[in-house]
Amino acid sequence: MCGRFSLSAELDQLEKQFEMMLIDEVSPRYNIAPTQPILSVVLEEGARVGRHMRWGLVPGWAKDVKIGYKMINARAETLDEKPTFKGLLKKRRCLILADGFYEWKKTGNEKQPYRFQMADGKPFAFAGLWDYWSHEDQTLVSCTIITTAPNAIANEVHDRMPAILRPEDYETWLHPDMEDLALLKSLLQPYPADEMDAFPVSTRVNSPKNDDPSILLPLAH
Repeated sequence: MCGRFSLSAELDQLEKQFEMMLIDEVSPRYNIAPTQPILSVVLEEGARVGRHMRWGLVPGWAKDVKIGYKMINARAETLDEKPTFKGLLKKRRCLILADGFYEWKKTGNEKQPYRFQMADGKPFAFAGLWDYWSHEDQTLVSCTIITTAPNAIANEVHDRMPAILRPEDYETWLHPDMEDLALLKSLLQPYPADEMDAFPVSTRVNSPKNDDPSILLPLAH
């Protein structure tokens, strides 16, 4: 699964790299947790816009927003088999921006957190799905991060990893007229391990209350 990530890049860098216009204000985040607002990119009237969505999918049919706690991730392999995800895979796809994510390696009774990022340190995009939810006077836009099999570097720590899209696939993923589910699923592959770095970080990341730059640093040997 993917249960924690970061996005602390400069806003002008994000706008330029992802060719989008920010709608919502964004602050640097080092330890983003489920149910918090996260920066997602969607296509609106042919243009990419960046806006906040709550992390943890609350489908339009849900009776209670608490379902979002169970839907922070969606498995790439079964997206087209589950009614909730199949409809969103056709019509409501997004990019979820990050510059690193965390997974925990279990050793005996201990769990050591690791940070994963691009070898060049640049931000990247998870493949995501989103939906509207409305009940009485409450409305919500929420999303989920798609996960896939791990690459060689992630497999040392965990048996899943977030599906990271190649930049050349952003347009295909976002385009509203793209409904070829087989093609869309083919984009959700383990990201090449030789383009990523991973290293252990402080267990301070275990608590979402700790949200500062020191969390990004490798543990001293």
